[in-house]
Amino acid sequence: MNTRFSRREFLKSSTALTIVVALPAAQFSRAQSASGSALTANAFVTINADNTVRVLIKHLEMGQGTYTGLAALVAEELDADWSQMRSEGAPADAAKYNNLSWGPMQGTGGSSSLSNSYAQMRTAGAQARAMLVAAATQEWSIPAAQIRVEKGILSAGSQRATFGQMAAKAAKQTLPTEVTLKDPKDFKIIGKGVPRIDSRVKVNGQAKFAIDIKRPGQLTAVLLRPPRFGAKVVSVDAAKTQGISGVRAIVEIPQGVAVVASNFWAAKKARDAVVVVWDDATAGRISTDTLIAEYRALAAKGDGAAIARKDGDTDAALKTAKKTLTATFEFPYLAHAPMEPLNCVIERTPAGVELWAGCQFHTMDQGNVAEVFGLKPEEVKINTTFAGGSFGRRANMASDYLVECAEVVKALQRSGVNAPVRLVWTREDDIKGGRYRPAYVHTITAGLDEVGKLTAWQHRIAGQSIMKGTAFESFTVKDGVDKTSVEGADNLPYEIANQRVELHSTSNGIPVLWWRAVGSTHTAFSTETMIDEIAIAAGKDPVAFRESMMSKHPRHLAVMKLAAEKANWSSTLPAAQNGAKRGRGIAVAESFNSFVAQVVEVTVNADKTFKVDRVICAVDCGVAVTPDVVRAQMEGGIGFALAAALYGKITLKDGIVEQSNFTDYPVLRFNEMPRVEVHIIPSAAPPTGVGEPGVPPLAPALANAIAAATGQRLRTLPLRLA
Repeated sequence: MNTRFSRREFLKSSTALTIVVALPAAQFSRAQSASGSALTANAFVTINADNTVRVLIKHLEMGQGTYTGLAALVAEELDADWSQMRSEGAPADAAKYNNLSWGPMQGTGGSSSLSNSYAQMRTAGAQARAMLVAAATQEWSIPAAQIRVEKGILSAGSQRATFGQMAAKAAKQTLPTEVTLKDPKDFKIIGKGVPRIDSRVKVNGQAKFAIDIKRPGQLTAVLLRPPRFGAKVVSVDAAKTQGISGVRAIVEIPQGVAVVASNFWAAKKARDAVVVVWDDATAGRISTDTLIAEYRALAAKGDGAAIARKDGDTDAALKTAKKTLTATFEFPYLAHAPMEPLNCVIERTPAGVELWAGCQFHTMDQGNVAEVFGLKPEEVKINTTFAGGSFGRRANMASDYLVECAEVVKALQRSGVNAPVRLVWTREDDIKGGRYRPAYVHTITAGLDEVGKLTAWQHRIAGQSIMKGTAFESFTVKDGVDKTSVEGADNLPYEIANQRVELHSTSNGIPVLWWRAVGSTHTAFSTETMIDEIAIAAGKDPVAFRESMMSKHPRHLAVMKLAAEKANWSSTLPAAQNGAKRGRGIAVAESFNSFVAQVVEVTVNADKTFKVDRVICAVDCGVAVTPDVVRAQMEGGIGFALAAALYGKITLKDGIVEQSNFTDYPVLRFNEMPRVEVHIIPSAAPPTGVGEPGVPPLAPALANAIAAATGQRLRTLPLRLA
């Protein structure tokens, strides 16, 4: 990978002003945003003659609001009118569009879009504004201090010009190396409500997803993949596809057998008719029941475990404890199941390769596709489209679906067919296709003293490492501990003198990947339900018990207190009807540097079914750049987490995934969505993530609410009352 960075790029034309902001990826920090240091060239802002402001967004828009949030940062410092703003996906170019949190790599993930771009995009807007003012100063012979900029208009006395009218003259100005960013007290857009930039086009059908791309002569491919992970093709019998109109080719690629046709339906129909004999001698044949039993055994013992955290002497503290509690928690594999299954379009061109996709890891995707064709990464042009969700699935280091499509194009070329190919995964492909949130088992043992104070905490985790064997292993796995397996467990906000967190990392051949909120999806459940159980065992209120141990974690404490206050925690819930019972539970979690607490109110019916009535959510994400997006992401995260808490479970039998579609891997229905209230903590801290942090607290708060209603502790997900 080429890690050299160009110094500065300034593109000019008679009709548009293009601003390039230089920021040093390795040294940049928010405090340096207006320091005038040398900056790595990153082209972001174009002001057109028609007065529109185009912002190139380096992060994938997959529903989380990056097109709105990053444009808002530019608009604020530019003093543009929101109606002028336009957003567009940036091309793949890590030298210009790298994720500042990741170094020389372009990509979206870890709820980092706003946090790593906050000063960068504000600086882009401020530099554009400065060049417009410089042009007006020169044109009107008026000092810059006398020029006012407001809602896309430059004015001074009787002089007036729109951004578009001044763009060509501004293009002749020198890009300033020093700009002063606004004092937050002067914000007019950041922290205010602005309409989402992508809402209208998504409603009226103008939004372009990869599935919408139609290239001249384009063919459609679907893949027949092995039923067991790791199996290989022995033979292919395509006799039954004869007579299916539109079928163009059936080709074998490393990932399976591709059926290529003029349209999706013909390709799928032919795929269903193909008979493949698989060699699965080396494929995994594990069943999840056996796997979970093995994990239980590992989580029950400390022998061979890696140490993720060790404070004090936990063994001694447990021996002297007046009361001990032990609980085991089980978590299944989970599919990502985004609304839009994986798809892309790849076309060979004289210059190399052009592809259209909702790319989440631009740099890796570019490199992996280039490798298939024997090209340089820069010879692969990526057109980033909208993505209909991802939850981590599109951010896989193998670029699996893109590489599959590239292999199909390459195979067709060998047979003399040179056509663009659209690869489409069906919902069944998506559910059965691997890359799951790993299954885990946790065992926690806690000790209390004679006054009910928590004095000892032993936490053992068993499950697959997501990072082992990947390009990220060197900086995410240390001393045998994969940070993504223990995050949320090794950084508890509670003051416990004696703590030990241990990890057994397993390997079994089942493809795994990060899933929305990653490790905190399971660690928050085990820790927050256990804390709740300990509070009850100590005879203390769950909120008061947590508060007594949070003096060093004021942001955790603030969201918890706000959620409890808004839920009227100390009040009694109205009585339920027909023998039903009601309960209220709380949980608090930090993920991606954001702090979220949720209170869940639940009704448990006499037949052991239950319904979530209400969720009260408090979030501290630093500066809430676009509050409406923050609320939407909390609401979406709650719905996503509730679906997993109620239904999410991928199981394998003899190495074969048993689920296939929403019939047996359900998502949340409209009538199951509770009333949600979101309360944002006012903050001047730098912005942090919101796309993922709404997920972790929901399931533990729900389990705690069920326990409050029934007295029964649920420790296995999805939640079921016995």
